[in-house]
Amino acid sequence: MRKSRFSEEQIIQALRKQEAGTRTADRTRRPGISDQTFYRWKTQVGGLEVSDARKVLIRSK
Repeated sequence: MRKSRFSEEQIIQALRKQEAGTRTADRTRRPGISDQTFYRWKTQVGGLEVSDARKVLIRSK
């Protein structure tokens, strides 16, 4: 399976910035991800810490 371009830390950082009030369109445009990818990340690891997210993302690959 293809390795992600983004680390677990970057994924969590993107989700937290959106939760803090940044518009989703701004959060997806800058790193160059689609809205679908952002919302998939949010479904998979939203609300988790980096160590927990790492476990979830490794299992889903």
